[in-house]
Amino acid sequence: MKIFSLFLFMTVGFFTGTKHYYKKEVMSTLEVERMNTRIGEIKNMISIDPKYNTKIAFFVDMRIPSGKNRFFVYDLVNNKIIDQGLVAHGSGSETGVKGSLRFSNTPNSNCTALGRYSIENCYKGGFGKSYKLNGLDETNNNALKRAIVLHYYSAVPYEEQDYYISNSHGCPMVNEQFFKRIEKIIDTSKSKIILDVYY
Repeated sequence: MKIFSLFLFMTVGFFTGTKHYYKKEVMSTLEVERMNTRIGEIKNMISIDPKYNTKIAFFVDMRIPSGKNRFFVYDLVNNKIIDQGLVAHGSGSETGVKGSLRFSNTPNSNCTALGRYSIENCYKGGFGKSYKLNGLDETNNNALKRAIVLHYYSAVPYEEQDYYISNSHGCPMVNEQFFKRIEKIIDTSKSKIILDVYY
């Protein structure tokens, strides 16, 4: 089965002309394809805008269940995931259908908004240290107005699990231990890091 999956992965790339930046056996072929598409788009974007970090980007695949790692810290130079963790989605994104989410950029919707964000300045808020997120696309350009931020919360578990984790009010909300690792990356970056949330 693994050999077939690898063959399928390579065949899809050959016929579509897709450049594969990342491949990992524990991810499904579709998850890898989604990530590679987003990596390509982010690489194109940062290559023409020097204010963004060209070495590291964060990716969140909202098709992966919230009980599984779906927040990925990606090394853009060596084309590999260097860290990963759980991340909550907004309570307003729940549809009542398992595995199906909706997304919105509307204030007070409590939904996750898809798109690219630049990670901005940190501040101390109700959840402790948090990072403001500036939405760079039409699908998430209300992020600052909606107070959508990257923060940690005690209810988010550290380990993967078979059931869904708690929801946020639309913020990408992670475990404190994982937050401390990505915090070091953000705080030592001389340029803005891109967070890409996709589905």
